[in-house]
Amino acid sequence: MTGRDTVTDDRFREVFALAQGRIAARWGVPVRINDVPSPFTGDLDGAEIHVDFDLIAEDALFILVHLFGHTVQWNISEELRRLSGVSGSGHSPELVAIMIEYERQACRYSLQLLHEIGVHDLDQWLADFAACDLAYLLHYYQSGEKPPFRSFWRDGQPTLEPLAIPEFAPTRWISRYEGIVI
Repeated sequence: MTGRDTVTDDRFREVFALAQGRIAARWGVPVRINDVPSPFTGDLDGAEIHVDFDLIAEDALFILVHLFGHTVQWNISEELRRLSGVSGSGHSPELVAIMIEYERQACRYSLQLLHEIGVHDLDQWLADFAACDLAYLLHYYQSGEKPPFRSFWRDGQPTLEPLAIPEFAPTRWISRYEGIVI
């Protein structure tokens, strides 16, 4: 289990290529590297994943595996797909709890993907990145503010448990930037 300070850009790029290949070959979901409209760094529609071409290797890998987790969710549950439209602040504690579980589940699918491609040295990195992402989102849901993402980073977060990826048929729903602004 490795934290981000010990992982090289080459390792992040290597794992990105492995994950990209597995996602396309096993689930038929193409991963496109292109210009994703700002303020996004990635996008999904249920049938494709887009990763912005201007990301550092570490961020690109997280975006890829995290959006894969959401792709799984979108294709197995209409309720989970609807959660992607939540934005803004002032949500009930019940909805926030549901959003926390939604994000954690996506990251657990991400971890399963990494393990399926033989990557076990990034468990701690993924846990730390997922916790940072969740803290950022919770701050946004509570305040409507978007401070610098990395200001929420904390090393040594509790590791995730992988979650078996169910069978699904990729289906195009909508692109994320059509329904959410984060």
